[in-house]
Amino acid sequence: MAIADLLLPEFDEEMATTRRVLERVPDGDGVGEWRPHPKSFPLAHLAQLCAMMPSWVSMMMRETEVDIAPKDRPPGSGYTIETTPTLLALFDRNVAEARAALAACTDEAFAVEWTMKAAGNVVDRKSRYLMLRTGVLNHLVHHRAQLGVYLRLRDVPVPSMYGPTADTKIGAA
Repeated sequence: MAIADLLLPEFDEEMATTRRVLERVPDGDGVGEWRPHPKSFPLAHLAQLCAMMPSWVSMMMRETEVDIAPKDRPPGSGYTIETTPTLLALFDRNVAEARAALAACTDEAFAVEWTMKAAGNVVDRKSRYLMLRTGVLNHLVHHRAQLGVYLRLRDVPVPSMYGPTADTKIGAA
C-alpha cells in the first residue's frame, strides 16, 4: 500500500477534529488578544496557526526546505485577529489543498530529504514523510491541544477529540 493511502485516513480524522475545535473559537472584543500567560500566544494567533498549518502539507510537497523565521521578517508578523467563520474558511481551503497534495505524493517523493530552517540556520532535516508526520500532523495536534486548554480556560465547551471531554457525552462531537 502506498504511503499516501496510509496517511490519508489519519489526515482526514485529524482535520475533522481540528475543525471541531476551531468551530468553538469565540469571537468578540478582546477575546482574540487573550492569553493564559504572558509567554503564551494570543488566542486568535493560536487559532490562526491551527487554521494555517494544513497549508504546510502542500508547501512541503512543492519545496524541499522552508525558513520559518527569515531574518527580514519581524517575529509574530503574519498573524491577525480573524473571525471564526474566516478562520474556518481558511482552514477548509488549506485542508482541501493539503489533501490533494498528499494524495498525489509518491512514495519516492516522501523519501526526499526535507529541511527546516530558522533565520537561515538548519533546525531539522529529515525525510519529507517524517517532517510531514512530526512537523505538520503531530505539531498541529500539539497546537490544537493548546487551543483546547485555551477554550477550557475561557469556559468554552471543549469538543470531543480522541474521546469524550467533560463537555461531551460518549459519541457526541
